Amino acid sequence: MGLTDTKLRNLKPPERPKRVFDGDGLYIELRPNGGKWWRFKYRFDGKEKSLSFGTYPEVPLALARARRTEARMLVAAGTDPSAVRKQAKQAKQRAAVNTLEAVSRAWLARRAPAWTKGTLEAITASLENHVFPSLGARPIAEIPARDIRVVVQAIDDQGAGETAGRVFQRLRSIYRYALSEELVEADPTHALKPSEIFRPRSVSHRLALSATDMPAFFRKLDVYEGDPSTKAALELLILTAVRPGELRGARWQEMDLSRSLWRIPANRMKMATEHLVPLSTQALAVLEGMKALSGGQELVFPSPFYPGKPLSDGTLNSALTRLGYRGVATAHGFRTLFSTCANEAGWNSDVIEKQLSHEERDEVRSAYNRAQWLPERVKLMQWWANHLQTLRTVSTPSPGSQNKGSRRPGGRAGTRVRKRLGASTGVALARTGISGVPTPAPSLQSAVADPIEVLRALVAAFDRVSSRDQR
Repeated sequence: MGLTDTKLRNLKPPERPKRVFDGDGLYIELRPNGGKWWRFKYRFDGKEKSLSFGTYPEVPLALARARRTEARMLVAAGTDPSAVRKQAKQAKQRAAVNTLEAVSRAWLARRAPAWTKGTLEAITASLENHVFPSLGARPIAEIPARDIRVVVQAIDDQGAGETAGRVFQRLRSIYRYALSEELVEADPTHALKPSEIFRPRSVSHRLALSATDMPAFFRKLDVYEGDPSTKAALELLILTAVRPGELRGARWQEMDLSRSLWRIPANRMKMATEHLVPLSTQALAVLEGMKALSGGQELVFPSPFYPGKPLSDGTLNSALTRLGYRGVATAHGFRTLFSTCANEAGWNSDVIEKQLSHEERDEVRSAYNRAQWLPERVKLMQWWANHLQTLRTVSTPSPGSQNKGSRRPGGRAGTRVRKRLGASTGVALARTGISGVPTPAPSLQSAVADPIEVLRALVAAFDRVSSRDQR
């Protein structure tokens, strides 16, 4: 006869361990100290084994019988219940070790060689600030999609939509890493779509000219009276659609003119990935013109005042201001112009994105695309140069079309500055276009009143005057 709840309650502690059977291998073991342990006895591979189901009354009779049924079914299927329990225990232990924070830090260590120190610190800080406090201590395999959504939406609700998006993408990368390491069986972020969980936000693009603006722009650029290297830099920037910083730091050793290719090394790229820029015939012509100005130096576009350093980061935008485009266009905006025109002309969007060095972060896909799209990008960049040439010749310059704002300022104010600082300083100021005195133009002279370059000239001139006075 089987056990009942009444009989179980009335069982008294024996003087030595005693078994009271319920049936089908289930029994309760009575201990002298009053403990009542559920056991299941069974045979597997010819050996007698037992399995603990917990203690009474924490595990009631009905639950003990249900566990017995499950164990008997495993035995009948040729599976050892003890082995199943051992595996479950090990999985639980792994889960306790493989928390979201632990796996995230392993992912960070794996990815660190591909990032700069600053990038690694920024990504680590975003996880430490926004993810680890609420999810870090939890097993990564047990975090549902809704909990991830709550975390990233909380960031978005604070008005930091861009940060929320970046954190979400990093969590996706962490879960892909966990899948590859067999630490999780599913990726909960897969069910979450940014467009559905984040608030819509307006995107602020860089100020850029349109194709219809370019004929007038080229007319002004053609009569630009500033430093010839700055003018050439603007020309090449538009022809190549690179970032301004990538252009300003261009080295002659990066230019393979025989193959019409500019190879920008990874350490100068935003995404720390080498970028290949096909050079059109028009771009090659610009570089040929620069050989007379900087061919013997390391930099293609050195500063007019400090040849060992590149043009300052404000030089190109200052030139656009002199051309009359303050608040209308930025140097970076020419990338937008290129993208818009190329997409409207029907070019493959993957080819365009690759040319803009919007890198695919999947390393295998990235390597494939780099090999696949280079011939197409050669054709794209020559088409772009030809398209710009067409825009340049849409109309001829009118008598009043020259940029009046490019006239050298100076007059009495420039004369007073020259008198106060001396002839040596006056020469330096003349090169910035603020002395009011015509000066023979050396190859790298600038008539552009770029604030950064003017400041550099003033410092250099002051140093020369001070040295002369000390002597």
